[in-house]
Amino acid sequence: MTDLLTHAEYQAIADSLDPPRSPFIDGKFQRGAGPMMPTTNPATGQEITQISTATTQDVDLAVAKAREAFDQGRWSKLDPAQRKDVLIRLCKLMTRNRRELAVMESVEAGKPILDCETIDIPEAIDCIKWHAEAADKIYDQTAPTGDGAIAMITREPVGVVAAVLPWNFPLLMLAWKIGPALAAGCSVIVKPAEQTSLTALRVAELAYEAGLPRGVFQVLPGDGPSVGEPLGRHMDVDMVTFTGSTDTGRMFLKYAADSNLKKVVLECGGKNPAVVFDDAENLDHVAEHVVNAAFWNGGQNCSAASRLIVHASVKDSLMDKITARLRDWKVGDPLDPTTHIGTLIDADHCAKVRSYLDNVGAGPFVAPQILHVAQDDPRARDEIFGPVLCVIEASSNDEAVQIANDTSYGLAASVFSGEGRAALRAARDIKAGTVTVNCYGEGSIATPFGGYKHSGFGGRDNGLHAHDQYTEIKTIWVDLNDPADGNNVG
Repeated sequence: MTDLLTHAEYQAIADSLDPPRSPFIDGKFQRGAGPMMPTTNPATGQEITQISTATTQDVDLAVAKAREAFDQGRWSKLDPAQRKDVLIRLCKLMTRNRRELAVMESVEAGKPILDCETIDIPEAIDCIKWHAEAADKIYDQTAPTGDGAIAMITREPVGVVAAVLPWNFPLLMLAWKIGPALAAGCSVIVKPAEQTSLTALRVAELAYEAGLPRGVFQVLPGDGPSVGEPLGRHMDVDMVTFTGSTDTGRMFLKYAADSNLKKVVLECGGKNPAVVFDDAENLDHVAEHVVNAAFWNGGQNCSAASRLIVHASVKDSLMDKITARLRDWKVGDPLDPTTHIGTLIDADHCAKVRSYLDNVGAGPFVAPQILHVAQDDPRARDEIFGPVLCVIEASSNDEAVQIANDTSYGLAASVFSGEGRAALRAARDIKAGTVTVNCYGEGSIATPFGGYKHSGFGGRDNGLHAHDQYTEIKTIWVDLNDPADGNNVG
């Protein structure tokens, strides 16, 4: 585990930051054609810096440079082991600069430095390293044929990939996209969220230092209409990978339909259930996981377990333990290493979260809220994306599973039961991309992550499945017959 610094030491690092301020295009920072955009510390309201933003003009330039790099084979045609070596060097540079990245992420996103230091930064590095190591270990295939032919099934990098990122896990979601895309040989253009551009820009700089060729990894800060939509509609972008809201994800499907039918992979919202059966064992353990699931990152997490569906027979006991566990979760300054819940991302999001609540005060800090609601209450159906846990009582285990599926989302779920077959049956019956049993989590970097229904489309992050989605599958059929025999089969 990372050795944490003191609050004062983290503040000193924050005060000394010299963050990047421009788009990173073709191997260097250069002023964008758009207006300057302030990026603000949500905990203090103070401006961190002004960032030069990109426009359609910059999108066209970045796409042209990405296509040039791809077609020339600077990266796409390298031996996979060479790509691996460059990405491993990037991981080493990120490790060397991990504290700067952690503080940059904390002050810009309002995330607790505890999480940045112990979760976000190390997991981002591990993600890129995992995909780098996989690059030269994934075999292509041959298909069964008759004696007169050989059929080879090969993967080729899809081309120019646009990665559109969310603000809740800026660096980790960057890694989830660029890890497999770069390992596969693609050129990648990243559009970070307007609120959180700094770490993506810094990693692009480190990637170039590590040896990534010009045009292979570029970052375009800016808003959706100026950068996101032009990337989504661009005729020379081969794929968009997006993490964010379901409504915005729908727009990228429209952009693809209106342009070149580019591949689209969406990881969208969730209203995820934690289902507690009447035979759940060790309610202290259950409470620990439910609190972490609901309130980690202030509930600003697409896989947050924002619905607790609990059997009536264990509800009161479990709620007592959850309330006791929450007393250890401190809300406060994100740079204080004892803080568990920092700020919501900005004033607009604060207003949205507070619209579901009563008497929660003002400012960027919202303490954990527990609401006892009915199944059809809007607060139990809408993705609030804040530190809000909706508790729904079930009269039977079967009813609990039915309530869990009564949602338009299907990203993640958890089941707590002391009876193995019941837990596994529930895990099979719940319609979600990841279901954990007797714990909360998202699996690991080795397991695919994505959702059913309105939670996802087109593919998965993580695992070898992520590599496949950044490739095109090609069949090469070789006829082994002698043409002189006249027995060729087309």
